[in-house]
Amino acid sequence: MKQVLQDLSNGNTLIEDVPSPMLKPGHVKIRTHKTLVSVGTEKMLVDFGRANLIQKARQQPDKVRMVLDKVKTDGLVPTYEAVKNKLSQPLPMGYCNVGTVIELGAGVTEFKIGDRVVSNGHHAEVVVVPKNLCAQVPDQVSDEAAAFTVIGAIALQGMRIVNPTFGETIAVFGMGIIGILTVQLLRANGCQVLAIDFDQDRLTLAQQYGAKTINLAQGQDPVAIAMAHSKGVGIDGVIIAASTTSNDPVHQAANMCRKRGRIVLVGVVGLNLSRADFYEKELSFQVSCSYGPGRYDSLYEQQGQDYPIGFVRWTEQRNFEAVLQGLNTGSIHVDHLITHRFKIDDADKAYDAVTQGSSLGILLECDANKLEETVLSSRVVLNAPSTKAIEKVSLGLIGAGNYASKVLLPAFADTGVTFHSAISSSGVSGVSAAKKFNFMQCTTDVEEIFHSKDINTVVVASRHDSHANYVVRALQAGMHVFCEKPLAINNAQLAEVKQAYQLAENNGTLPVLMLGFNRRFSPLSEQVAANLHSRSEPIAINILVNAGAIPADSWIQDLESGGGRIIGEGCHFVDLCRYFVGARISGVHAMALRNSKDNICTDKLMMSLEFEDGSIASIQYLANGSAAFPKERVEVFSGGSVFQIDNFRSLRSWGGGPNKRLWRQDKGQGRCVDQFVEAIKEGRSSPIAFSEMIEVTEATFELHKQAQKV
Repeated sequence: MKQVLQDLSNGNTLIEDVPSPMLKPGHVKIRTHKTLVSVGTEKMLVDFGRANLIQKARQQPDKVRMVLDKVKTDGLVPTYEAVKNKLSQPLPMGYCNVGTVIELGAGVTEFKIGDRVVSNGHHAEVVVVPKNLCAQVPDQVSDEAAAFTVIGAIALQGMRIVNPTFGETIAVFGMGIIGILTVQLLRANGCQVLAIDFDQDRLTLAQQYGAKTINLAQGQDPVAIAMAHSKGVGIDGVIIAASTTSNDPVHQAANMCRKRGRIVLVGVVGLNLSRADFYEKELSFQVSCSYGPGRYDSLYEQQGQDYPIGFVRWTEQRNFEAVLQGLNTGSIHVDHLITHRFKIDDADKAYDAVTQGSSLGILLECDANKLEETVLSSRVVLNAPSTKAIEKVSLGLIGAGNYASKVLLPAFADTGVTFHSAISSSGVSGVSAAKKFNFMQCTTDVEEIFHSKDINTVVVASRHDSHANYVVRALQAGMHVFCEKPLAINNAQLAEVKQAYQLAENNGTLPVLMLGFNRRFSPLSEQVAANLHSRSEPIAINILVNAGAIPADSWIQDLESGGGRIIGEGCHFVDLCRYFVGARISGVHAMALRNSKDNICTDKLMMSLEFEDGSIASIQYLANGSAAFPKERVEVFSGGSVFQIDNFRSLRSWGGGPNKRLWRQDKGQGRCVDQFVEAIKEGRSSPIAFSEMIEVTEATFELHKQAQKV
């Protein structure tokens, strides 16, 4: 299928062949009819992509601070590579889609196959969208009109926040699509409207919908006109739907409002606020968040948990439905907003129109007569299969996210393996990775890997909750498997892995199973381990991890999908301790920070380990530190010597031992992969014993359990 992507490194519009996205539980698969280009948002992305690095930095000063912190802790070269990798990942464009439901995910009962729906799906011939971000289109509403629904919900949410009452006067800055739709909504709500812009054509359009207009290009003073209109009292509220770096809209809005007036920002403007503007009048100022309540709430959007209507009257989905009702009854008109129509194959021409600045509503149309097998295919072949015999390591990748493309795939490329199939749920990241590393094909169907006769090695880099299942399937298929940690996120999953491993071992078909515990393969870790080899007494280890904060609603924090940060990332450091000691873990204990009696912070904790040889270890895993502080520090005390690894860039020793500084950070990812591939080629067992993988995984389960205790 075709999908429109943006190359953020240069601003080019890409119209890529992408596999049809994978259907997920609680989601709806939609065959697209038309999509609407959001001129304001998408022009901003195009302009950002076309800017040079210095201009990009000026537009995102907060990101610059993050980059500078990373340079201090990780070094210049890794930071540059990380930024370059981030910019090279194509960005799916669009969020105003209308089409027909062709498939329903598990648990979806609100829609049926054949329904015509709107959604916030991308510019693509097929999209998969959460059910709460879809709404059914009335029969009388055309596809072209329905395509304005999502952007209409943005306008509607801005109006809901300003909370106008019948007869009030509201000014609207910016007569783009959102601004003109806001004018219509306010007029339908019984308000008088002042429409403010520099473009006379757009003001004329707003005037047709009942607004009084103010042309800034002609030098008209919006404050003076608003005060005259309100007989010197000031107007009731202002909705700012403009896109500009200027601070003027907010300043003018404050000056034209009456005492205790309301100002709502929907667009993007300068926010150098003057206290004096707001203080005397006690003005309220609020930024509107996209389509409405539920936006950016993963429980609502991704997991389909609706808000009860008795408590939250207007959600994202209910705002969609309200806009569709307005289109159906004629209180909202969009025909005059359409300035351009293009086929999706000509999307690059659409973005040329966007950058020229003369457009309002730009529609992209998908070919309804295109063969279903072409549109719905879950596979895109990129390179013809090799005619030579399959190499010892022919690789299938499951999960083509940032870590896989930035770290794992370059490491595997250095070993000379054959890249066969790349899988991602959306298809976009899979295509990007497949092209970058010369995979033969990309797909969204995981069955293609496990049923392929040409793939003998699987790399699992998907979300944590899927790891155990894919490892089990690989073992059952006799495939070697490299699983990026963790191996499992609960005991039930781990039991399945143990059973599959034991069965393969009993059948004499045991492949190489490797877990991505890379820290033990760092050259600095190996140097310390070499110095500990001849020790005659127990050791003490202290590890400080400045983990950095992750939002509470991140999938990594979610116990069902990510397992939490102890299981998902803390396992690295438990394994490193196990590697240094070389003896079994005999006991663990965890103590977490508590913001209150019942609010436990499971990513801000101290973990302690005891080993059968009498060694001990302390791991401080803290997500409440500064990003400017080094991320990881390891200290080992042994027989009168101390070894300190600082952020896996330098090693210092006291009392005997090496001192070493690397030219760049090396956490061992490359050597970890290299050892795995060598084991396959040479017919050796896994570089990490299966018993150690199980031992470390079970230890993290127990640490997580103890950290949750109140």
